[in-house]
Amino acid sequence: MIASVDVKRMSDEELVRLYVDKQSNRYFELLYSRYSDKVYRKCLMFTKDPVKAEDFTHDIFLRLIMRLGSFKEQSRFSTWLFSITYNYCTDQMRTNRKKAEVAMDDDLEVLDDSPDEDLVEMEAQRLKSALGYLTIEEQSLLLMKYQDEVSIKEIADIHNLSESAVKMRLKRAKEKLKKRYLETLIFLTLLLAKLIAWTKLNK
Repeated sequence: MIASVDVKRMSDEELVRLYVDKQSNRYFELLYSRYSDKVYRKCLMFTKDPVKAEDFTHDIFLRLIMRLGSFKEQSRFSTWLFSITYNYCTDQMRTNRKKAEVAMDDDLEVLDDSPDEDLVEMEAQRLKSALGYLTIEEQSLLLMKYQDEVSIKEIADIHNLSESAVKMRLKRAKEKLKKRYLETLIFLTLLLAKLIAWTKLNK
């Protein structure tokens, strides 16, 4: 029998092979303990809802346990799992995705009540807000490439695209993200100008 300490040191791919061969839950439980939080955080990023994110995570691991036998080690296990995660989230969110709307009037009213706190929060949320204006597919591509460090070839294989098509889609997604990020920055600058004017008027 394999010692517990040895099992914990095994690679993901070794654990998959052992699970497929022996059908022992201990190997799957180790994979779950390594990746459940990471999958949950990715789901939460899409859903913005902790309960939905937990449901998505549960469903993804149910799918995973049914599909482990089809893992061919053509990519890292983490890449394969995250592709399942992104595809599942994309499918679930595509039909009911709502784009966030910037309610300028409401923001200005809150700014008058508590200017410093709002500016700090808006600065922290700027990139996240910009990302929210991309399609689910664009978000997935960017996150796979720049957060999970999945190679262009692996992304192409996962999405059944050519490498040149992946590069083009990434380029377009980055351009849209940059444009929205700069628009948000301009909006913040206008708010700063309003704050300065408001401060002068109330001295």
